[in-house]
Amino acid sequence: MFTGIVEELGTIKSIRANSQGLDILISADKIFDDLKVGDSVAINGCCQTVTSLWNKEFTVQAVNETVKLTAFKSLKYGEKVNLERAATPTSRLGGHIVSGHIDGVGKVVSVEKAGNSTIFEFSAPVNIMKYLIYKGSVAIDGVSLTICDINDSTFKVSVIPHTLRNTTFGSLQVGSEVNLEPDMIAKYVEKMLEKDETPQQAGGITMEFLEENGF
Repeated sequence: MFTGIVEELGTIKSIRANSQGLDILISADKIFDDLKVGDSVAINGCCQTVTSLWNKEFTVQAVNETVKLTAFKSLKYGEKVNLERAATPTSRLGGHIVSGHIDGVGKVVSVEKAGNSTIFEFSAPVNIMKYLIYKGSVAIDGVSLTICDINDSTFKVSVIPHTLRNTTFGSLQVGSEVNLEPDMIAKYVEKMLEKDETPQQAGGITMEFLEENGF
């Protein structure tokens, strides 16, 4: 489990393809304070397991399913990636609850300055857009952000200078692909509605229905 607050930028040192997927070697600095083999690390928002580490470098093995469903397929040597270690029970939840399980890939549609901030617009698949709402949370390449505008096929987020400097957002441009994970709470609500719907409730959500389901 993660919070969407990036700890540092790592650098891709090597990528080797094999029949199982990709072996990725990453160099970093801060996250080695307590990192060990077997730990989970979010790389651009995708939860991966550390398979080896030494001299401030670590490796992960991204299986074919991960490569297929994420922007890992376009990673390159020397590229910067967002890194976050798994949250602990005492961690401050500065962002929102992020599982590290990517639901799909989005693409940068536009980038524009708005005062001191930068507005990024992203397109996303239908299976992701249905979970996004105005002022809701979304993890983009592992960065927890708030949606400031949304329509049927795209959404926008406002990024402050600190985030630009300390994450991969500083290098995103029109056409860049990103990993997307919508707020998981929306998925649970959808599942509950599908499971618990009765003919009486099919016409809409009532106060009684919400109370019965703990809302």
